[in-house]
Amino acid sequence: MVAQLRDSWNLAKGLTAERMANGARIWSSYQYSRLRGRPTIAGLPLSISIEPTTSCNLRCPECPSGLRSFTRATGMLKQDLFANVIDQLAPTLNYLTFYFQGEPYLHPGFLDMVGYASKKGVYTATSTNGHYLKDESARATVESGLDRLIISIDGTTQDTYESYRIGGSLEKVLEGASRVIHYKKLLRTHTPHVMFQFLVVKPNEHQIGDVRALAKKLGADELVLKTAQIYNYENGSDLIPDDDRYSRYRRKDDGTYEIKSRFLNECWRMWQGCVITWDGKVLPCCFDKDGAYAMGDLKTTSFRDIWYGEKYNEFRESLFRSRAEIEMCRNCTSN
Repeated sequence: MVAQLRDSWNLAKGLTAERMANGARIWSSYQYSRLRGRPTIAGLPLSISIEPTTSCNLRCPECPSGLRSFTRATGMLKQDLFANVIDQLAPTLNYLTFYFQGEPYLHPGFLDMVGYASKKGVYTATSTNGHYLKDESARATVESGLDRLIISIDGTTQDTYESYRIGGSLEKVLEGASRVIHYKKLLRTHTPHVMFQFLVVKPNEHQIGDVRALAKKLGADELVLKTAQIYNYENGSDLIPDDDRYSRYRRKDDGTYEIKSRFLNECWRMWQGCVITWDGKVLPCCFDKDGAYAMGDLKTTSFRDIWYGEKYNEFRESLFRSRAEIEMCRNCTSN
């Protein structure tokens, strides 16, 4: 609990007057848009996710990177493109996630980019499969200014772990996590906030108690149990857990499955943030894995022009009409 309070304070202390004013404008414009059923946008995003790379060393079965199933191009984020985006957004940006698809640590300049954003007072986070946290990179991670490090630990034994993280080594992940925690203590810093993420699927749900004990033993700051997104869930899946608390889907009387969450014709995400792919495309949401709904290209257009542009507002307006008609929204668990 103390570590979580420190992490919350670390996020809060970056709230400058300009960032708070921007947040108030965004929130009020969203509420006004909901009331009238038409979009009005009066501020820049509070958070963005940016994709260092689409490359990945693993082959997880519900991940486009793991399945090598993208139709969009694969590659690495150019650092000058990244710096240009941050320069445009840093004054109003609260939260930056270095992740969309792929493994961030495969980008050779990843931690340099973390440092660039951190020096501008932006809270930085990333999610990793933990296979590249060798001694040098573990120390560099702590020294980079990264605020939150999410490490995927989806099993407490190798056979269970690799049933989802195909091609992965649990031993490497645990060694890497331990190195980061070691350097935090050595350098006497509370960052990054080390979060173990356990993606609950049927093959590993019996190890929830074990992973709680493991997180405590290794000294992680927090453990998060995450529900899994299943692409073809309607007729069930071997990955849907038996424990209903950890499933995004419910079984209907006819044996098929549906998403539990309500499906409202509105979405705060379209005001609160966006995703930027490695090649500069601005996407409205992290559910757009293949970039089918690109709103613009930052290599040719400023972020502000894309964010306030006609195409983006038309998309926001389409959500008020019917989210069910938008392909990427059909497996969304928001609302």
